[in-house]
Formats: sequence, structure tokens, C-alpha cells
Amino acid sequence: MKIKFGTDGWRAVIAKDYTYDNVSIVTQATGRWIKNEKITSNGVIIGYDGRFMGRQFAEHCACVFAAMEIPVRIADCITPTPSVSWAALEYDAVGIVITASHNPPDYNGFKIKAPFGGPATPAQIASVEDELDNFDSSLKVESYQTYLKQGRIREIPLREQFKDVLSERLDLDAIRSKGIKIAHDCMFGAGQGMIKELLGDQILELHSDFNPGFHGQAPEPIEKNLGELSKFIVENRCAVGIANDGDADRVGMFDETGRFVDSHEVLSLLTKYLSQEKGMKGSIIKTFSTTSMLDKQAEKYGLDIETTPIGFKYVAEKIVDGDVLVGGEESGGLAVKGHIPERDGIFIGLLITEMMVKEGKALSELVQDLVDEFGPHFHYRNDMHTSNDKKNAMMAYCKDKKLTEINGKKVEKWEFTDGVKHWLNDGSWLLVRPSGTEPVLRIYSESSNEDEAQKLVEYASNVTNNM
Repeated sequence: MKIKFGTDGWRAVIAKDYTYDNVSIVTQATGRWIKNEKITSNGVIIGYDGRFMGRQFAEHCACVFAAMEIPVRIADCITPTPSVSWAALEYDAVGIVITASHNPPDYNGFKIKAPFGGPATPAQIASVEDELDNFDSSLKVESYQTYLKQGRIREIPLREQFKDVLSERLDLDAIRSKGIKIAHDCMFGAGQGMIKELLGDQILELHSDFNPGFHGQAPEPIEKNLGELSKFIVENRCAVGIANDGDADRVGMFDETGRFVDSHEVLSLLTKYLSQEKGMKGSIIKTFSTTSMLDKQAEKYGLDIETTPIGFKYVAEKIVDGDVLVGGEESGGLAVKGHIPERDGIFIGLLITEMMVKEGKALSELVQDLVDEFGPHFHYRNDMHTSNDKKNAMMAYCKDKKLTEINGKKVEKWEFTDGVKHWLNDGSWLLVRPSGTEPVLRIYSESSNEDEAQKLVEYASNVTNNM
């Protein structure tokens, strides 16, 4: 098997490719990168989520690092990925998370966090990949208990430490004072219990127990996976719903009516709250598939805006290098100034809740305020499973600017930052982008009309089928 890091770490099926042997290869490569490039002298912080054998794989990883004489701190229980990123920054260490994030339950993975507190940069990941073929089979690895006794591995209460950080950076007293009920769907992930322990009986939890199989559902907080949460909110008269993925770095939100509030809307809400209500400055960083409402906000609020390729690692680089107010992507990974250069689904969910109570408005009202100010923006997406031949043919067709009309609307401009974005004569757009690892074509749209947004994607999907 060829080990390859994707947009956010290495992921593979447990027992097939995700094995102790392959975890050893990836851990050694990471250790050599740390040593060769002198990334840090403070070792690694290791966390893990609730996936099958997550603790065992984390301990194995810790032992390999210890054998390489790299100091190890490891979480004493499952903990969200953002806590590891925070700890990497706090301890000036490299963070390692044993997680497959939102992937199906038969997967596990290996994420690397840089000492700046966010995802390792593409250049850093490339350096780790360069070391994968240099595995040292003669490295003598002792038992976990041996390294604990030697002090080369230390267990730390990382989850509790991170709860303290959240308490310091959010106005939880304001949320408590309103006494609103908040639904939290933990999706059997690493965020289980976190919000309830911060806010007590105000929090009504779903799927908040240790279940490595996730009841067969990939823990991805998108609308189609969260029907139970939507109904639960209405039945229990909750003011808001927060859902987090398997490692709690992504967020999905619902208003009090059970309507899904997508990441485009959440990013726009955060931009307005931080800049207009809290008086904070900084730029907006968005990925190529994210709403153009942010561009309208940037113009009206006097903020700079920049668009990156798709993948939070590109956003994180901008946050580390500049003065960024909000940054994020369409798939639920969002970050804000004053926290860490990392997606944090729990923090963002609570920050939106803070916005609600501070402004004295329901989430549905806050979203409507955006629509009143900047007009409606509807989105649609199809991850189209097709053949590689059709995927490649459609991408060549788009790159050659042959898709000149979409559902009766003329294409006026093309952009090629990541895939091909077609701008139409009514201000709507369609983005066609290939998966780099599977025969999937990702087709996105934005329009001022909900039905039209779907029709744009369906039109491009039909063109692909006819290739």
C-alpha cells in the first residue's frame, strides 16, 4: 500500500491498511521530520477520538516517538482535535491526532498539527511524505508502561485543560443567564460531554456515548445526516442545535425551527458579529467553494478578503501569516480571531450561541437579517460518483471553457483557483472540481434562487453523464 496524506492527514481502513505497522511507518517519518528540520525540541502532543482501538493506536504511536527519543505528552482520554492544536501552540510542540474525522467508522487516521496551533502546511506534509520510505525496522520499541515509568511518555488532562480555554474565551455566563436549551449532537465523537460540562442542564445531548461503530453512520455534520437532531430541537423547544463531527473540529448548526444553518451562513454571521458588534478588525479568508455573500460583507464593512484553494490547511496558513478576522470553508471548518488557527466546531457553535443571546435574537432572525442586508444566497452540491474517464473528460471540457451556457444562463467569466468556477450573467456561479483520490466529481453552485441552485448542479451533472 502507498501511504498518502490527503487534505487533512492520512486515513485508511482499520486492519486493512490502518495497521500498527503502517502507523509505525508514518510515526517514524514524522519523527524524522521533527528532528531533521528541528521543528521543536518539546516533542509531541498526542490525542485521539472514540474510534475503534483509538487509544491503542495512540499508545503505539507514543511508544515509537519515545523510542526515537522524542518526548511525548498524551491525552488521558478521548479529546477533540482542536484541543491538540491548542496544546501544540501552548507547549510549542507537534500535535498528533489519531482520528479519521468525519470518515465512516471503519476508518482511522493520523493528523499532524504544527507548533503554530493549526494543520501542518502542505510543505511540511510533503517533507513527512519524503521520509516514508526511510523506515528503520531495527528501531527497538519498548512497552507503553516502560516509557511511562521512564518519564518519556507523560499523560496529561488535555480535555480538561481545553475546557478551561473555552471558558476563558467565550461568554458562557451570558448563555447561562438566558437559560436557553441547546441541543448538542455529538455524533458519538470526541466532543461528547464537552458542552454539557460547560453549561450543565441547559444542554440536551444526542449520541453522546462511546460507540466506535457510530451506529454505522459516518460522523459528518451535514444536513442529510442530522434529521434526528432537527426533530429533537423542535420537540424539546431548543433555541439552537449544534452538531460536531468525529473529532469535533467541524460544526453543523440548526435554528429553533429545526432548519439547517449552513457553513456559508455561519461564516457570514461570524463576520458580522465580530466586525460590527465586537468592533474587531482583520481580513476574511474563504475557500473557493464558499459564498460570495462574504465578498459583499467585505465591501460594506471595509474588510480585506482573499480566496484560497479548497482545504482548511490553506486557510490556516493565512491565519498564521496575517491578521485574519474569520476564515473557513464550505464543509464546516471555521476559525476566528482570538482563538487558534484551526477549525473548532465546539467553539464556533458556542460563539454563534453567544451572538444569539448578546443580540437578543433567535438564530432564524439573525440569518434573516443577513438576507435582508445582502440578499438571498442558496447553495447546492453534488458529490457525483462517476468513472474516472468521465470525470477527467468533464474537467477538460470545463478547463477549455466549453461550458458556455448552464441551464439557459450565459457564462461570463471563468476562475481556476481550484477546479473551474463558472460565473453566470445573473451573478450565480457553478464550480466543478475533481476528487484527487476517487472517481468523484464535486459540483457546487450558488444562486439567489433555491430551485435554480439545484438546477445548475443538475445541468452540469447531466453534461458529465453524457461525456
